Amino acid sequence: MRARGFGRIAAIALAVAAPLGVGAIAGPAAQAAATTTVYYSSTGAPDYVAQIDQGAANWNAAVTDVKLVKRSSGATVVIHEIHSGGSYTQTDGHGHGDVYLDTSQVAEGFDPTRIAAHELGHNLGLPDDYEGPCSELMSGHGPGTSCTNAKPSAAEAAKVQQLWRNGFGGVKGVGTRVTAGVY
Repeated sequence: MRARGFGRIAAIALAVAAPLGVGAIAGPAAQAAATTTVYYSSTGAPDYVAQIDQGAANWNAAVTDVKLVKRSSGATVVIHEIHSGGSYTQTDGHGHGDVYLDTSQVAEGFDPTRIAAHELGHNLGLPDDYEGPCSELMSGHGPGTSCTNAKPSAAEAAKVQQLWRNGFGGVKGVGTRVTAGVY
């Protein structure tokens, strides 16, 4: 009887966690293999859907503990298109946030796939590093318009793996809004 009650509680917990983008972790063996899903929506940036999808695919190819999956409704990361002020992200760094892609930066020559992947990196917990080289995605606009690298470096991927290893890693700060710098 107690096992049946526990099963019901576990089912309810999973039903609540799944729409929030939180993957289930069953036990010690499953912890190493668990993948957290973060849902993103690009419907607010209709001119850059392909570039956003490619940016997400680049992260998915680089990390295994968290996956970015496109969803038109119920997404925890929502991407918007703006026309001035620079691209930026408002996020808690744990898969919840709003990304703003600035069309004027693309008109200046910045690569939209790089911008999208960079801003998604903030939602995965990474800070800006404008002094970094083009090979570092989180260097953002620092290397200039000639930089089109839209893939995270090995060090950036390793940091995301560390942060998401057990779901949300160190979840402190969830619920707070942190504005990442302008791309």
